[in-house]
Amino acid sequence: MTFTEEINRRRTFAIIAHPDAGKTTLTEKLLLFGGAIQTAGAVKSNKIKKATTSDFMEIEKQRGISVSTSVMAFDYKQYKVNILDTPGHEDFAEDTYRTLSAVDSVIMVIDCVKGVEPQTRKLLEVCRMRNTPVIVFINKLDREGQNPFDLLDEIEKELKIKVRPMTFPIGIGKSFKGVYDLTKSSLNLFQGDSKTTVEETLTITDINDKQINKRIGEDFAAQLRTDVDLINGVYDQLDVKKYLEGQISPVFFGSAVNNFGIAELLDCFVEIAPAPKARDTEEGTTIQPDDKKFSGFVFKIHANLDPKHRDRIAFLRICSGTFERNKYYYNVREKKQLRFSNPTAFMAQQKSVIDEAFPGDVIGLYDAGNFKIGDSLTEGADIRFKGIPSFSPELFRYVTNLDPMKTKQLQKGLEQLTDEGVAQLFTKKIDGRKVIGTVGALQFEVIQHRLKAEYNASASFDQINLYKALWISSNDRKKLEAFMQDRNAHIAYDKDQRPVFLAESPWLLQMAQEKFPDIKFHVKSEF
Repeated sequence: MTFTEEINRRRTFAIIAHPDAGKTTLTEKLLLFGGAIQTAGAVKSNKIKKATTSDFMEIEKQRGISVSTSVMAFDYKQYKVNILDTPGHEDFAEDTYRTLSAVDSVIMVIDCVKGVEPQTRKLLEVCRMRNTPVIVFINKLDREGQNPFDLLDEIEKELKIKVRPMTFPIGIGKSFKGVYDLTKSSLNLFQGDSKTTVEETLTITDINDKQINKRIGEDFAAQLRTDVDLINGVYDQLDVKKYLEGQISPVFFGSAVNNFGIAELLDCFVEIAPAPKARDTEEGTTIQPDDKKFSGFVFKIHANLDPKHRDRIAFLRICSGTFERNKYYYNVREKKQLRFSNPTAFMAQQKSVIDEAFPGDVIGLYDAGNFKIGDSLTEGADIRFKGIPSFSPELFRYVTNLDPMKTKQLQKGLEQLTDEGVAQLFTKKIDGRKVIGTVGALQFEVIQHRLKAEYNASASFDQINLYKALWISSNDRKKLEAFMQDRNAHIAYDKDQRPVFLAESPWLLQMAQEKFPDIKFHVKSEF
């Protein structure tokens, strides 16, 4: 297979959802349909096994589960499909945002009972920032949920994106009969008697076929024909170009737990989802996937996944060229050459050492502390990829060292854990105090536990009255310096020594913005 063919057959995407919408189940069933696992539950049982062998506390086990199966790859038809798992819980949202920087498209899962939820809105905002193509899967049709047309209206209104139903349900909950495939004009009947293997479904090709009346009843058949007429009258046909630009979302209905509606989703996805896309750099160049020179970026790091081995894995998205095992590559930030003897690919629940990988692939690199999130790896080119931001935290705590004899261990632990993206670390200009910022309260528990368990350092997190931490910049250096002098008590530096304004309230932030109109306040570090 040629290099270009290898690129074009890859589909790298993330599954995103509000917690409990069925993301894990859908991930598992896609692996099942793709032949990566033989029975549903294989991924889950493997996760449980992994979690119980670690020494992490309960919440860290949950995080470990998410990260340890962060990438799952399988072959389907002629395609190589890479699924990136994302944590559902909003306290780990920043992990999800960074993962979205490494994919070319997204499948969003929506619970038909609950509809569009807060986390769904936030996630789609991140997709919109990058014009990421989104396919919607409305799940749990075997439960008593909302009217399908109401759900479609809600998605368009709440998420501000046009939709096109590709399949449509017949009945819902106890009366759920199946889905009609509008593209193939075929009817797949729901049997619902198996949750562990792929079941066969009956296919009827013509909506006016009298067989439909016999199989689902006169009333359901009449309603289906009315619904299909309405869909074809109200919704535009799917324009694949607009889908690729993030302007319209194909919508599928089904029940992931019952393997229903998955085949239609997967078939359409591999056909229309984008192959690996070009990537912009901070230097103003665009890196094409078919560029011969290798390049990639680190979007996730996890340290001490297995405490016995003290391993630290950097997840690298390949952007161009071919990655080869045991070849030297250039870490742009560190300005040094690195060689990797055991790069890994993730095939469902198993890691395997690979000899080569192509654009679109995500590989794991065992790391001795050389990488930070956002790092570029190249064959010598001095480039930095755009699009891996840190977001302004929402919760803040002072870090207090409880054991002065372990100051070095605490510093190392804070540096490494914040390298991972577990939280952000700020140092106040006026007194040098360390401030930890997170997007969720659970993160403080994770950090405190891991500092003790992995670095033998004890720390407490003390209350600090902060509303926002915002990166600051100005086109006029003197005005920036004047602002920092005037607001000296509220200035801190992040780990990369970029100045940050610590606003104690919305009012104080507004006052600063009005008094210093030449200062720009940024909610994310990428500006």
